[in-house]
Amino acid sequence: MAEDSFPGWHGTTIIGVRKGGEVVIAGDGQVSLGQTVIKGTARKVRRLSPGGYDIVAGFAGSTADAFNLLERLETKLEATPGQLQRAAVELAKDWRTDKYLQKLEAMLIVSDGAELYVVTGAGDVLEPEHDVTAIGSGGNYALAAGRAMMETDLGAEDIARRAMAIAADICVYTNGNLTVERITK
Repeated sequence: MAEDSFPGWHGTTIIGVRKGGEVVIAGDGQVSLGQTVIKGTARKVRRLSPGGYDIVAGFAGSTADAFNLLERLETKLEATPGQLQRAAVELAKDWRTDKYLQKLEAMLIVSDGAELYVVTGAGDVLEPEHDVTAIGSGGNYALAAGRAMMETDLGAEDIARRAMAIAADICVYTNGNLTVERITK
């Protein structure tokens, strides 16, 4: 099969919401190959504890690539304990400049309960302006829904869950099987 005719992996929506002194990262469980759902219960949100510091990370993209990036993030966090921003910038710098890492196809949302970042292979470490960020196939739907709910009385977890439900209703590459991790600082 020619590379340009390969249907490609799709499926993941990850949202990060910071509100009321906590951050919630939620991700759906669907992995698709072309028009086929390969798995509906994948776990794309993980808790990391490098050096005793709690970090939550969610990933979109190739699973193997994301696991590689999560391992590298843990290594960076062990070298800079308690400094998520510095570790994320170091990871993004390596990802942007290393020929092997440049081929990785994934994105990350990471938080230590205070800071919330999107880390990309383009060398970006982005903090959301409105305390909501989302990545993946249904990311734009979840982001719009989440931002619309930020001015309500809902907490971070309720916003994340409702935004993911809206994304799952719209995006065929997103399902309602959620993994939700909460972290406070």
